[in-house]
Amino acid sequence: MRDVLADLLRWWSAGQPAGLAIVTGTWASAPRQVGAAMAVGPDGVAVGSVSGGCVEAAVYELCREVARTGRFRTASFGVTDDLALEAGLPCGGTIEVTVGRVDKATFPDLPVLVAAVEAGEEIALDIAAGYTVGKTGTIVFRPPPRMLVFGATDHAAAVARIGGFLGYHVTVCDARPVFATERRFPGADRVVVDWPHRYLAAEAEAGRIDDRTVLCVLTHDPKFDVPTLELALRLDVGYVGAMGSRRTHEDRLARLREAGLTEPELDRLCSPIGLDLGAHSPEETAVSIAAEIVALRRGGSGQRLSRTGGPVHKTVGPAGILSGPATP
Repeated sequence: MRDVLADLLRWWSAGQPAGLAIVTGTWASAPRQVGAAMAVGPDGVAVGSVSGGCVEAAVYELCREVARTGRFRTASFGVTDDLALEAGLPCGGTIEVTVGRVDKATFPDLPVLVAAVEAGEEIALDIAAGYTVGKTGTIVFRPPPRMLVFGATDHAAAVARIGGFLGYHVTVCDARPVFATERRFPGADRVVVDWPHRYLAAEAEAGRIDDRTVLCVLTHDPKFDVPTLELALRLDVGYVGAMGSRRTHEDRLARLREAGLTEPELDRLCSPIGLDLGAHSPEETAVSIAAEIVALRRGGSGQRLSRTGGPVHKTVGPAGILSGPATP
């Protein structure tokens, strides 16, 4: 839903009603998550998506209708639903969409919601009876998860770009000020000059590291790698990956064992980092790293879909938390 907020606020500020469709439930192989949204403005322009193309036309018409009438509508689209078949939902799943009119009367707190989301604050939107903003609700917006990239290298620049694309708040950290510059890392939200392990310890102490945080250690230097990994593997984070050859990895493991890390802790380390895509360039390597992060986050196998069975999309229940990569 984040991707429609700017347009909604623009129409709202101009006193122009808009139709807003939000996915409030998904089952089986549905193409989008709870919280995915489409908004249709007074000029008929649509922004956002609720189905990846499957039922967009039907939802678009619902948005235009509700923008005119002001009556909330709920509709379900699935392979057994005649309306869904007409709209063309071939993916085998079902989505539930709630559609309402957005204007200053129906959504007085829209500016509050937009400001909180832009500031990275947690806030909820309840659409059970109109649009109500608070601490709990149908859709919860959380601050974007963090990606910490250690090592100011060309690979780090590529990883920072793809991390931002996936919705992470990206920090690049390196102890060398000549390399750790904003000019070299335009894709990062922040560039920090500090020893990686010292910066990571400070962030953990401040409570800014959580189980959604991903750590990419790309320094490829034992004096940086080992102390950083010694700390990282003892933190409750979502992912720890380190760049290097298999020989480098074995050497790191030996050093980390000497530092007192246990085998379960070492098993959390993804090294060599990334999936086997045959990558050569920094950009290709960044894709392989991002693919591994997504696969672990979503429970994917990392295999080719054409060689696997079962649903393409993981089942998502009727409640949503919007948090960066989890955000449609």
